[in-house]
Amino acid sequence: MKATKHISDKILSADEIARQAERWRLLSKRIVFTNGCFDILHAGHLDLLARAAAMGDVLVVGLNSDASVQRLKGPERPVNDQDFRSQLLSHLQMVDAVILFGEDTPLELIRLIRPDVLVKGGDYQAEDVVGYTDVTAGGGCVEIIPLVEGLSTSAIIDRIRTL
Repeated sequence: MKATKHISDKILSADEIARQAERWRLLSKRIVFTNGCFDILHAGHLDLLARAAAMGDVLVVGLNSDASVQRLKGPERPVNDQDFRSQLLSHLQMVDAVILFGEDTPLELIRLIRPDVLVKGGDYQAEDVVGYTDVTAGGGCVEIIPLVEGLSTSAIIDRIRTL
């Protein structure tokens, strides 16, 4: 069982996550990384995070910034701002660190953290996941977790609009 941390201690800057990742490596911790918008947290997200956390000792979640979400999902997103989303994720016991990134992909963050396991949800081929080359070149692996059918933030938003 993971020790509970103070919530604000889980939301890290790039410099802080780089230092923390080095400490974890020195302690022979297996670092797992996943990323996403996590705009409206739902059971599919929780399934992904729980399964990702089970693949290692620590779970780092890269969180798309508001500007990044808007570029990827459109001007009406995110529904919840980055501060709300990062706080929500930081409350989850399975999550050890949350880091915001403003780029469209987490490649620079992956290079900074150098995770042992890179987890992505969906129907990707591992070789197509951003960061695959960097992670596997460092001896790590990429794992794909199937999405929970019928659960997506976009589907939830569409359903709300029809009410």
